[in-house]
Amino acid sequence: MKHLLFVTMLLTALFVDAQKDKKLTDKTVEKASIAAHLKFLSSDVLEGRDTPSKGQLVAAEYLRTQLERYGVQAFDEYPDYYQPVSMEKVVKPSAGTIRLDSILFSIEEDFLLLNGGDLDLSSSMVFLQDASSDDIKSADVKGKIVVTNAGDGETENARAWFGMMRNKQSAAKEAGALALVELYNSAQLPWSLLVRYFSGERVGLDQGDSEDSFPVIWINNPNQERSELFVSSDSVDVKTSGSEITPFEVYNVVGYVEGTDAELKKEHVVFSAHYDHVGIGQPDSTGDVIYNGARDNAVGTVTVLEAAKNLGKYPTKRSSLFVFFTGEEKGLLGSEWYVDHSPVPLNEIVYCFNSDGGGYNNTSLATVIGLKRTTAEDLLIEAIEAYGLSAGDDENYKEQGLFDRSDNVNFASQGIPAPTFTPGMDAFDDEIFKYYHQPSDEFESLDMDYMYTFYRAYVLAGRMIGNMKETPFWKEGDKYYEAGLELYK
Repeated sequence: MKHLLFVTMLLTALFVDAQKDKKLTDKTVEKASIAAHLKFLSSDVLEGRDTPSKGQLVAAEYLRTQLERYGVQAFDEYPDYYQPVSMEKVVKPSAGTIRLDSILFSIEEDFLLLNGGDLDLSSSMVFLQDASSDDIKSADVKGKIVVTNAGDGETENARAWFGMMRNKQSAAKEAGALALVELYNSAQLPWSLLVRYFSGERVGLDQGDSEDSFPVIWINNPNQERSELFVSSDSVDVKTSGSEITPFEVYNVVGYVEGTDAELKKEHVVFSAHYDHVGIGQPDSTGDVIYNGARDNAVGTVTVLEAAKNLGKYPTKRSSLFVFFTGEEKGLLGSEWYVDHSPVPLNEIVYCFNSDGGGYNNTSLATVIGLKRTTAEDLLIEAIEAYGLSAGDDENYKEQGLFDRSDNVNFASQGIPAPTFTPGMDAFDDEIFKYYHQPSDEFESLDMDYMYTFYRAYVLAGRMIGNMKETPFWKEGDKYYEAGLELYK
C-alpha cells in the first residue's frame, strides 16, 4: 500500500511539473515574435547567409543581440558571444595527372584531390586492403604512398567513409607516408556528385599544421576494375597544379543560462542550430537567385532563439547552452569546431537538442531524428503531444542517414545524446524537394499556425529535459552508447 501511494505521488509530481513547464512555455512563445525572427533571417537582404558572406555576418550580429536581449550570459572566452572559427577557402587543382606504368589518369575524370595542395610526387606504393590504423602502423610505409580501398570493407554508407578516411590519413602521416590514395567504388554517392563537390572552390576548417595538409586522393574505381593495377604496380607519379588556399574567420554564436539547482546546474543542455545557408546560386524559373533558407535553417535557428527567450526568463534546473553554428552547409564545420573548442567540458554536456530540417510535409507531426535512441524518448513524445501533434521519427527514410548528416552527429560521436528536432516529415517526397535548397524556400511559404505549434513543442521539450530527474543517456545498444560510457565514465 505504501509503495502504491509513493508511485501515485511521484506520477502526480511529474504531471504537475510538466503542467508548470507548459504554462511557462506559453508565457514566452508568441507567433508575432516567431514571424519577425523568421522574416529577417530568411530575407533577401541576407543573401542566403553563405559561409563566408556579409549576409551571414549580419545574421550573426542579429543572433548575438537577441541573446543579449533575452538575458543569456556571454562566456568569458567569448565576451561578445562570438566564437571565432578558423576556416579556409580552397581552390582545388585545375590540372593534374597520375601515371601508373603506362596508364595516365586525369583529374576529375579519374581522380580527385580531397586534401593537400599542389603535388609533384614520384614514389613507391604500399597496397593495404582496407588500411586500418593497425595495418598502417605494422607496414613499412615511410616515404611511400599508401594505397587502399575507401571505407572499411564492411560499412556500405559512403558518407561514413569520410570519417574513416580521416583516421587513415592521420595514421599514414604519423607513420611517415607521403600521401594516402583510396580507390572509390560506391553507387550511393556517384562519382559525378563527388566531382561537383570537390572540384573548384571548397570551404573547410583551417586546422593549421594538421592532417588536412596531408595529401589524400580518391580514384574512381567503378566495379573495382582498377584495383589490380594498383596491387601489381610498384610506383606512381602524381602531379597537380593550380590550387590555392585562402584563410578566413567566421563565427559560431554562443551563450549560456545557469541552472537553478545547486547540483543539476553542473549539467548542461545544448540548444543548437546552424544559421548558415547556401547563398546565391543558379536562378529558378522566376529568375530568383537568392536561396533564402527559411526552412533550412531559419526555422531551426528560431527554435533556439525561442528557447533562449524562455530559459533566459525562466531557467531550468540544468544549465542551458545556446549555440548557433556556422558552416553546416559546408560539411558540419561550425559544430566540428565547437566540440573541439567548447567553453564547457564535453563531459558536462548531458544532451544536445539540435534543430534542423529541409522542410515538412505533414503538419500533424513534429519529427525527431533519433527519437527512440535516448532515454528522453517518452519526455519528447509527451511534450509534442501536449500541443496536439504526434511524434514522428525517420523510420520511413532510414536510408537517408539523417542522424549523421546534421550538426548533432559531432556531439553524438563524442558520446553526447543528440537528437535533431525537425518539422513534420514522413517521407522524402516532392513536397520536400520543392523547397529544399531552392530559391522558393522563403518566409511566405511557411504555415505559421503550424510553426507556432511546432515552436511551443520544442521549447516545452527543452524545458522538460532541463528539469528531468534522471540524466538523459543513450539507450543500450545504440552505436554511440559506448562513446557515452567513455565520455561520462
